[in-house]
Amino acid sequence: MTSDHDEPTAEAAPVRSRRRVWWPAALAAAVALGLGVPALVASGSSASGSSVSVPANDSPEAGFARDMATHHQQAIDMSFIVRDRTTNEEVRNLAFDIINTQANQRGMMMGWLDQWGLPQSNGVTPMAWMKMEPYQAHDGSLMPGMATNADLAKLRTLSGKDAEIFYLQLMIRHHTGGVEMAQGYVDLSSNPVEKRLAESMVNGQRSEIDLITQMLAERGAKPLPN
Repeated sequence: MTSDHDEPTAEAAPVRSRRRVWWPAALAAAVALGLGVPALVASGSSASGSSVSVPANDSPEAGFARDMATHHQQAIDMSFIVRDRTTNEEVRNLAFDIINTQANQRGMMMGWLDQWGLPQSNGVTPMAWMKMEPYQAHDGSLMPGMATNADLAKLRTLSGKDAEIFYLQLMIRHHTGGVEMAQGYVDLSSNPVEKRLAESMVNGQRSEIDLITQMLAERGAKPLPN
């Protein structure tokens, strides 16, 4: 899914609430990873000096980069939607954090594919790299946790508190699926740099699930049933 919104910038994000001070640190770590990774992969050497082979087109490295980039794009799109549907500062700050962090990580993964000389899409069934039963895609939900087309259409019709609650519910489900995917890659990984990024996704999104659950409770709501 592509977004027709302007590219997010760090300057666009307001000051974070004190309950989310861990997110800027996570973003800074992601940026640091992104600065040196493509050159290291392209040169065929790692930071330790050991040889790093270019991943195959059907490898977990390539599959994770493609699928998580798609997964991230939907989180970015949903965050842009809620940004325009509420004036609540806390929810808008959360949306800006997700936009900036996941756009940065998505850029890294697309950059790796480019450096590896691999296509950004190769028509392979999503999640095939996880060596598990294929995810049953439905109504635009291509991978675990992804919202359906109907979910996105509903979010666009809501405003105020109703939009905040539904967005938060969708993001818990989205992050839960993202954690499953990232942990699946950590368990299969042979690329240390990409593995570190996946580990940061697991830790960061688990922490954010806790925060979003609290935000829902403050609005008298609960996560959607599985």
